[in-house]
Formats: sequence, structure tokens, C-alpha cells
Amino acid sequence: MAKKKEWREGEMIVTFGLTKIDRHYTSLMSEWVSAELPTFDVYEQANFERIAQKTNKVASWSEEDLKMKFISHILDLGGMLEEDRGFVSFFDKKLEAVVEGHRLSVKADFVLAKGVLDYMQRPFFHFQEYKPEKNPSGDPMAQLLEAFLIAQTENSDGKPLYGCEIVGKSWRFVTMEGKSYCVSKSYDSTDREELFQIIAILRQFRVILETKLLS
Repeated sequence: MAKKKEWREGEMIVTFGLTKIDRHYTSLMSEWVSAELPTFDVYEQANFERIAQKTNKVASWSEEDLKMKFISHILDLGGMLEEDRGFVSFFDKKLEAVVEGHRLSVKADFVLAKGVLDYMQRPFFHFQEYKPEKNPSGDPMAQLLEAFLIAQTENSDGKPLYGCEIVGKSWRFVTMEGKSYCVSKSYDSTDREELFQIIAILRQFRVILETKLLS
């Protein structure tokens, strides 16, 4: 069995004719990350405090620890795990497709998709790649781009894609329209105020998905 190709971000840019935008924000990115900070109810505030108390451990965690003890709780508070209107959240979902003659295959750490139970009918617009701060493996941005290109092929609807690259404490949000992808500044999830912003951005994605991407 042939070994899976490990892409690098620069190689993907050259191979698939992509354009990276990271010195300014596109209108799509600006709309997403300028989300208003949420107002928590008592239950949500308690959950936020529990998450915030774990931030000093992030640097020492493995990928699985990071996912289960920290990121999953942020996704929940950000509304990404709510399963309604036929949306299903998947962890460790394999995505693959032939894109411009290249077979791409990636295991996305998180996908929000149209589906039923464990059956993913249509990959939706949020993909995550989690990497620990110590000894990360592979190129997380390249893996996220693989997921985007596969989703473009599978969805075949021309609509933009949304995702996030996570390495240890650092979160960077990414949007992709056609061949161009825009990368946000890095948000520090161990900083209380920036963690609050991360949750706001995740909640804003659900608004964008339900009001614009489904129309």
C-alpha cells in the first residue's frame, strides 16, 4: 500500500494555484472575526470559568489531551456541537477525493456536516486540525487546505469554506473562496480575553452558516 503523501502548505499553493491572503482581511474574514462578544448565562459562565482554569496546562498536553480536555469544551461553548437542522458534528472523520488529478486524503479532527447519525452526507464548512505545541506532526495548514479542497470537490456549490488551524494554544481562523484563502491573526486561547473572542467567532460561524451558506 502506497504511503500517504504529506503535503506542505507551499507545495499546495504551487500545485493547485492557490493564493494566500494574510496581510489584510477579506470581507468574508472581516465579517466572521468581528463578531460581537457573547453574553453568557449562568451555566455558560460556569463552563467558561472551568475552561479558563485549564489554560496553564495546554502547553504540556498531547494531541488527544488537547482535544478532549480543552478544545471540545470550547467548541461546545461556541455552539459548534449543537446538532439541529440536520447538522452533525464529527471527530476524526476521513475525507478524500481526487482534486485536479491528485488523490487527497486527510483525517479532519472536526467537521460540521449535513448528515444523519454517523453518516456524513455533505461536508459543511468548518474543519479543524489540532496539533500539540510540543512535537507536532505534519503541516496543519496544509492538512486544512486538503480538507477545503476535498470539500470544494464534494460540495460542488461554489460557496466559501470556513475552518481553523490549532497548534497548542494558538488558533488561526481560515476562510477559502475559490482558489484564495485568508488566514486570520493568531488568537491565544490561554489568554482570557482572546479565549472569549474565539468563542464569539465560533458562535458567529453558526449564524453565517444558517443565514447565508444555506440560502
